[in-house]
Amino acid sequence: MTSIARPKECSFIVDSQGVRLDRYVAGNCPELTRTQAQRLIGDGSVTVNDSVAKASLKLDVGDRVTVSIPPPVPSCLLPEDIPFGILYEDDDLLVIDKPSGLPVHPAPGHLGHTLVNAVLAYLSDLPDGGDPLRPGIVHRLDMDTSGVMLVAKNRAAQSNLSAQFKSHSVVKVYLTLVKGRLAPEHGAIEAPIGRDPRNRKRMAITAEGRGRAARTQYRVIKYIDNYTLLEVMPATGRTHQIRVHLSAIDHPVVGDTTYGVKSARLSRQFLHASRLGFRLPSTGEYVEFESALPPDLEQALKDIG
Repeated sequence: MTSIARPKECSFIVDSQGVRLDRYVAGNCPELTRTQAQRLIGDGSVTVNDSVAKASLKLDVGDRVTVSIPPPVPSCLLPEDIPFGILYEDDDLLVIDKPSGLPVHPAPGHLGHTLVNAVLAYLSDLPDGGDPLRPGIVHRLDMDTSGVMLVAKNRAAQSNLSAQFKSHSVVKVYLTLVKGRLAPEHGAIEAPIGRDPRNRKRMAITAEGRGRAARTQYRVIKYIDNYTLLEVMPATGRTHQIRVHLSAIDHPVVGDTTYGVKSARLSRQFLHASRLGFRLPSTGEYVEFESALPPDLEQALKDIG
């Protein structure tokens, strides 16, 4: 039987004053570059005194820094003939209609058959942006989430688009079906999100200071029996943000087995990235792209009524 590699946990007590967190992590974990350290910090896999922190945090003597390093994955990415839709293409980027069931990039448990492998079969050269396992990637969708996604075709475009996501200027709109009749019909959920201390594969609402600030706006499209079809606009981009926030208010996404319950009507969560708006790196022009609801989600709506 093949054993499953587990994250490596490292803990350090700081003995020097004023060093940045990302520099400290990279300096004390030889297997990490500074870019990788920053990504782990951004993902909430690094804590200072049991709380998440920014990469720029200046450490104090006596601080306890804990790092969870995922197991290594092969660095050789191979192109794979996996179909995906293209909504738009220019010299800088691809706007992709991502199918559900496809991980965005290689990770433990998914070393191949990812969107990156599919794009490499279409484009032989993609910028790695400091991480050879995520060439061209500027944002992510969950494996079972479908819809609009960007891939950069060169380093300048990757830097430009990443900056737009970091500044929260990208318009992101999702369609989701949740259990129960959500009220009021317009609202926002604000609660910090971090790694679930009892299960590192999950995210959770955390105490103030232990997670990263997260805000999710929503608008009710319609009620269907004891379900609500929502348009959701995440203002931030935390891992599993929409699913965690909606579960926290007792309206989990239909079919979400991680934060809700299994659905007899769907084999995956009802979550679709329906619209994405951003500025083209080449001209600065604001553009928006839409993806129609896929057949499995359309059928689920029909089945419900």
